[in-house]
Amino acid sequence: MKRFYATAGTSAVEGGFDVRLDGKPIRAPGGAFLVVPNETLARAIAAEWQAQPAGGEIKPTNMPLMRLAATGLERVPGQRDKVIADTAKYAGSDLLCYRATDPDSLVARQCKVWDPLLAWFGERHGARLEPAAGVILRPQPPESIERVRLAVAAHGDLALAALYNLTTWMGSVVLALAVSDRHLDGAAAFEAAELDALFEIERWGADSEATLRHQRLRADIEAAARFLELLGDARLR
Repeated sequence: MKRFYATAGTSAVEGGFDVRLDGKPIRAPGGAFLVVPNETLARAIAAEWQAQPAGGEIKPTNMPLMRLAATGLERVPGQRDKVIADTAKYAGSDLLCYRATDPDSLVARQCKVWDPLLAWFGERHGARLEPAAGVILRPQPPESIERVRLAVAAHGDLALAALYNLTTWMGSVVLALAVSDRHLDGAAAFEAAELDALFEIERWGADSEATLRHQRLRADIEAAARFLELLGDARLR
């Protein structure tokens, strides 16, 4: 679809702020009006629409904030319990608990970056997750799994859309919650999530396909992190 509007803006409405194209409110793909809790997020989504090329094709892939808002408004509410469960289950096999046995330099780097994050997570959410070396992870304490579930469930539908994506992209609910809690920004979360891959690139170099994958992943993680930041306190129920 080609760009058909001149300007994108926002307006205060019941329940928050909507996004408007030439003064008309827009709808998410499923038909719901796109209303978000605060003007800051609404303006950021409007900026994505305004940035689409005049006379050119509208590219949803260039509007990550819009896509996350639409997902949170239309897809999460009808399956909220499943989204929570699918996100929280990563606590049982979190990336940060899956440790290498060699080489020593990688083992040391994992400990240096990941151990403080697990320690913070235990203090912040009362969920102690134990790392293990090798291909078989140790079972995590049931009470820790439940505390992770409660931490995930504390998020509203819009935030849950971003939290779920971050968790699946990074293979870590610890990192996703660290982003939501503003303990990590998107760039730091990407570095922690891709620690192993970046280590291999340092040793052996990167091919063009790997570079492109990393660029896309970093952009996705940073967009989801920005979405949660823009939600502010509204990210929680």
